[in-house]
Amino acid sequence: MTLTRPQSYPQTDIAVLRIAIPAPLYALFDYLPPADGRAVAPGSRVRVPFGRGTRIGVVMSGAPSSEVPQQRLKQVLDVLDETPALPPDLLELLSWCAGYYHHPIGEVVCSALPGLLRHGRSAREMATKRWRITTAGHDIDLAQLKNAARQRALLLTLREHARGLDADELNEACGDEDWRRAVRVLTEKGWVECIIAEREAPRATIPTHIHDGPALNADQHAATTEIIAAQGFQAFLLDGVTGSGKTEVYFALMEHMIRAGKQTLLLVPEIGLTPQLVARVRKRFSCGLAVLHSGLAEGERLAAWNAAASAAAPIIIGTRSAVFTPAPNLGAIIVDEEHDASYKQQDSLRYHARDTAVIRAQRLGIPVVLGSATPALETLHNCAQHRYKHLVLARRAGAATPPAIRLIDLRADRPTHGLSSTLERAITAHLARDEQVLLFLNRRGYAPTLLCEDCGWLASCRRCDAHLVLHRARGLLRCHHCGAEEIPPQTCPQCSGADLRPVGQGTERMEETLRERFAGVTILRIDRDSTRRRGAMEALMNEMRGGRRQILLGTQMLAKGHDLPNVTLVGILDADQGMFGVDFRAGERMGQLITQVAGRAGRADKPGAVYVQTRCPEHPLLGTLLAQNYQDFARGLLDERRLSAMPPYRNMAILRAESVREGAPEEFLSAARARLLTLTPAGIEQPVELLGPAPAPMARRAGHYRAQLLLLAAQRARLHALLSALVPALDSLAAAGRVRWSLDVDPADEY
Repeated sequence: MTLTRPQSYPQTDIAVLRIAIPAPLYALFDYLPPADGRAVAPGSRVRVPFGRGTRIGVVMSGAPSSEVPQQRLKQVLDVLDETPALPPDLLELLSWCAGYYHHPIGEVVCSALPGLLRHGRSAREMATKRWRITTAGHDIDLAQLKNAARQRALLLTLREHARGLDADELNEACGDEDWRRAVRVLTEKGWVECIIAEREAPRATIPTHIHDGPALNADQHAATTEIIAAQGFQAFLLDGVTGSGKTEVYFALMEHMIRAGKQTLLLVPEIGLTPQLVARVRKRFSCGLAVLHSGLAEGERLAAWNAAASAAAPIIIGTRSAVFTPAPNLGAIIVDEEHDASYKQQDSLRYHARDTAVIRAQRLGIPVVLGSATPALETLHNCAQHRYKHLVLARRAGAATPPAIRLIDLRADRPTHGLSSTLERAITAHLARDEQVLLFLNRRGYAPTLLCEDCGWLASCRRCDAHLVLHRARGLLRCHHCGAEEIPPQTCPQCSGADLRPVGQGTERMEETLRERFAGVTILRIDRDSTRRRGAMEALMNEMRGGRRQILLGTQMLAKGHDLPNVTLVGILDADQGMFGVDFRAGERMGQLITQVAGRAGRADKPGAVYVQTRCPEHPLLGTLLAQNYQDFARGLLDERRLSAMPPYRNMAILRAESVREGAPEEFLSAARARLLTLTPAGIEQPVELLGPAPAPMARRAGHYRAQLLLLAAQRARLHALLSALVPALDSLAAAGRVRWSLDVDPADEY
């Protein structure tokens, strides 16, 4: 069935409703309007019979007739919304997503709704948790809490609010999420209680106060002026070196939008960045704020979604999926760290939030700002083609200066447990000055694998083409690809030898080394293992920001936007990790990561230094990156991409297939390739190039054999025309029943 553009219509012209239903089918479904004759506007949720059960769908449009005979049409059972849950502009954006990424329309539309709405709950769900002080809490002598300042402050706050406070109100009152630990302790003591209460409906307008920030420097002022002066749609790249004050430009734009009665949507790549940014926003703007990310409880997410949808929140901050948040007065979109791969979803609807944000801004006729110190090559190419305006913040804000960078050749200065003597001396010197050190190692766990010294056996995953990683603290070998776990063997499974040794360095092992070498110094490790608990990441970062003589050790979680003013030394322990990857983006990712991590040093008034450990100091990309700057590095990579005719100079899509049966993915993809060749007219100029099928870089993962077929085209329209013809035919291929397939348009990687 042809997808139709969402539209308004007079109820008298409607014979059928066209509804998006979450099912793996590339069509809208026709239903009769409800029996009571109620008008149903596009964007409203409805309950409909589907198969042997019922589903929640979203009305996309109405029509005077259907291709399906009237007697076969079923009727809408219930209308769940008094006003549409999704406004027309979002329905159009979601229809574009379904078409561009060639994904079932029903799954696309319904994925934009909060979980509670997808399951049929009220769009105005108001039940929420609140914490209030008990009688015992009122009577307690606060002198008992002289050594528990956070608990004491929380009790004082709750004494002033008899109805209690919900999570958002406590975040605002306390300035961060550290109240959760204190409220848990106070609840255990019986001084605070948690209740379920009715949340007040979002107010249409909220009194706003804007606090003064630092004066903008010349570059910041010029960038802000140009963005604010934009008439209608314009995409801007805000290309600022680390520490250049891009956030202050964001804040100046937010202030302008608030004064104009408009909303601003700010996207961030990961949850870990959200608390610090939210705290800064709350400090600057006393106004409604909606925060959306996957770490929220369903009720909290719905409340934030409602605040944005009702315009009660002038500022909306969220991760990838927040790009689909309703905002009736949206005036600007900001994508922070726009280069980050986290903006690309890797399963189900494989959309890119940055690109979707640009399309949303274009359709609304508003500016979109893409901020980064290490812009994606696609973004730089768009600037070169004059599609985006390139704004540059070339120097650090305030008194901060760029850090000095030094390469350490590990072939000459051999490391002991991952630390060269040069870096160890530098760490000692900076700690002696009561400064902080950040060490970067993008490999969590204790060691990358376990090795038998007698026969060379390596601990490997039984379900993936990958080694098992040793996590000594948990006493496990774990696969970082499928999650399989097993207890490390006492003897070698292959030769029964007893000499089993961990090979290589992970963050857990490096933490052990640092505690031995720097006794008495606080070591804080930040990786996915140490930050699993809610609020753990922010608690660790707060400890780092407030302490002295500390070493912060972590993975790429540390490379993204954290402001640590007392960090004066950054050590990159293994710069070679991303240098020789098989993915065509490996060099770009390596350069971005090194530049971002190095940018954590010397962000305040103290000069910074960066030490980079490598066994390949002569590598040309590394030499360009460190001897010149990221811009020269990126230009070199763009030249390579142009010569090899890879993105952004050609458009790419990957058709992937996987199966528990070896050979089945290649069989399916070979049939798909044959079908593609029949769809391509002979003699056509600039045809779509097909590469493969071939095994994926990781040919077996989670017990499935994997293969892929690459499609490359100079003309985007030609590629999409071919995909539009191919996708509906794929499930009819003989081999389709033996595989699970997916299509990835503009893939972020080839894995």
